[in-house]
Amino acid sequence: MVNPSNALLVWAVGVLAYLVAVTQRTTFGVAGLDATERFGASASQLSIFTVVQLLVYAALQVPVGILVDRWGPRTLIVAGAALMAIGQTQLAIADSVGAGIVGRLLVGAGDATTFVSVIRLLPAWFEPRRMPVFTQWTYIVGQLGQVVSVIPFAALLSALGWQTAFMSAAALSVLTAVLAGSIIRDSPLPGGGRVSQTLRQTGASLAAAWTQPGTRLGLWSHFTVQFPGTVFALMWGYPYLVRAEKVGEGMASALLTLFVLVGIACGPLLGRYVALHPLRRSTIVLGIAAVIAVAWLAVLLYPGPAPLPLLIFLVVALAVGGPGSIIGFDFARTFNPAARMGTATGIVNIGGFLASLVAMFAVGIVLDLLLDSGFSGGDLYALPSFRLALAVQFVILAAGSSAIFVVRRRVRQQMAQQGVVVPPLREALAREWRRRR
Repeated sequence: MVNPSNALLVWAVGVLAYLVAVTQRTTFGVAGLDATERFGASASQLSIFTVVQLLVYAALQVPVGILVDRWGPRTLIVAGAALMAIGQTQLAIADSVGAGIVGRLLVGAGDATTFVSVIRLLPAWFEPRRMPVFTQWTYIVGQLGQVVSVIPFAALLSALGWQTAFMSAAALSVLTAVLAGSIIRDSPLPGGGRVSQTLRQTGASLAAAWTQPGTRLGLWSHFTVQFPGTVFALMWGYPYLVRAEKVGEGMASALLTLFVLVGIACGPLLGRYVALHPLRRSTIVLGIAAVIAVAWLAVLLYPGPAPLPLLIFLVVALAVGGPGSIIGFDFARTFNPAARMGTATGIVNIGGFLASLVAMFAVGIVLDLLLDSGFSGGDLYALPSFRLALAVQFVILAAGSSAIFVVRRRVRQQMAQQGVVVPPLREALAREWRRRR
């Protein structure tokens, strides 16, 4: 019998580790303008900092998933916190683009271990029926790390400078490593959070997770709705709001804080809805993708700087994409046995960050090309240039949505073979309407 107090304590420390990881991930987003001056970087060079970080993050997801199944979550969380502390220290003392990129590479590697490990803790400590809600709460509480980077970290950066701000961030990860090593346990049972496998068995487990259509549906769900918010919060949102939309640094910070608060507010609602309507998870994801596309379309087509209400609508739409992408992990959980859940979760987690790094780098390249061509009139962050650069997101949204439709068909065919038939949405809505009447 699991002690509820122990379960909540282990989960709380795991969530704290994830919150700190998100803080380390997003610090560079609010330091972008300072980094341009410190390193003399162009837009494409600046984007490389975050692209490298996310590339390492995405590349390590499957290896981390395998390792967390073998070694247990606590070991991976402690190791990740240590790597992030070293990476932020390196960035604090870096005085060139190359040295700074090394720091972000280490931050990306440490960040890569954290979320998958915390999610891997949940099945050992909580009942299956509570999993969708706890998964959402893990994500949304962790996203408070963005508030830490937007408010106290940004204040430190402004008041005390680059080195002090990033060294303080490094100290936060040291504290996390100590707490995680002291309090987190992989399972209430000794050795219960680990799976002993040979190399061949590990390869078979990876292949089984990938060939399961439900895992791929989770990956494409994460790919499609996670990246727009990540691109906005980690890299281009702050420069876009301050330099292109001219909202001011205070309002930009307020909008990025709203981004986090909306995710916190809607995350539990999505988790509850998914728990009640598990057959409509992909429909929710596609609906969120459509709202994000409409919001960006409205902002980018507006003549002149967008009014504040329209920017708020954009931020809200992007914020819903974060907890919406967590539905992908619910696919990994329900379509895979517990023994390969870490591996399946790692595969799903690749999706959004792969899309994010492609989008971030593409935006930076387009901004530089428009600057070189004279289109931007010598202003790297001119509004017309940002409009064209940010439009590349529509291509990625369309690709991800198309993949969801294709893979969902295979998942439903598999479910039908097992006796579970998903009725068309219009029939389900009509049935619900008749029931309520």
